[in-house]
Amino acid sequence: MAGRAAEPPADVTLRRWAREQARLKASVVAEDTEEWQKDSGLTGLERVGGVDLSYIKGDDTRACASLVVLSYPALEVTVLYEDCRMVAVSAPYVPGFLAFREVPFLVEAVQRLQQEEPKLKPQVLLVDGNGLLHPRGFGVACHLGVLTDLPCVGVAKNLLQVDGLVRDELHREQVHSLQREGDTFPLRGASGGVLGMVLRSYNNSSKPLYISVGHRVCLETAVRLVKSCCRLILDRGSIFGSSCVHHWRSYLLGQRGRKKEAELDD
Repeated sequence: MAGRAAEPPADVTLRRWAREQARLKASVVAEDTEEWQKDSGLTGLERVGGVDLSYIKGDDTRACASLVVLSYPALEVTVLYEDCRMVAVSAPYVPGFLAFREVPFLVEAVQRLQQEEPKLKPQVLLVDGNGLLHPRGFGVACHLGVLTDLPCVGVAKNLLQVDGLVRDELHREQVHSLQREGDTFPLRGASGGVLGMVLRSYNNSSKPLYISVGHRVCLETAVRLVKSCCRLILDRGSIFGSSCVHHWRSYLLGQRGRKKEAELDD
């Protein structure tokens, strides 16, 4: 029998979560901090990590929390580390507060890696969700980045409608204008700031990726990294032997649909 979804949190909990986001947001570094980020070819980058929480079909209270570290630029050829564990999810899903439901399990996965295989610590994490592209400018990629102090990039499959950004006809026309893999356009909010970039990951994909800064990386570098990962996956073929690696291959190539629509990307 499928597990029951958690009850919605009280207003006092949401206010506490919002205060916690505001407190942690002050620690976000939205610029490059690593030597490999300074090189246009990402020279010096050797380990790219990806994290994901995959829910059991029909049960929003059970999920597999996964962390995978891949050798860069080999990616699919060499899986350096993988941690996949079933977890019981008790916090409810609330739009804008996904991190409080998922990030604790991802932080634990990173901590296990640092204890068991510290030499394999990823130099950057791709996070299934948004970073600064968020109602309060502090999505799951920012949250995880600040708590782990790792460079993080938000990679989302759907547009989170914040600061005047909407999935209207203009947005659809802009997406349609992405003719070739690697084409991008900026997501500029009503406040005037660029909150992220829309990327066509490969030629046969009709669904773009929404890239945003998480922590310790600038938007330009974040986009360059995701473009490179997409290109390497296409050049080198399929990834085998890892559900989390398969998730990220499918995700970057626009072939994935996992969480509930409302739960995808904040």
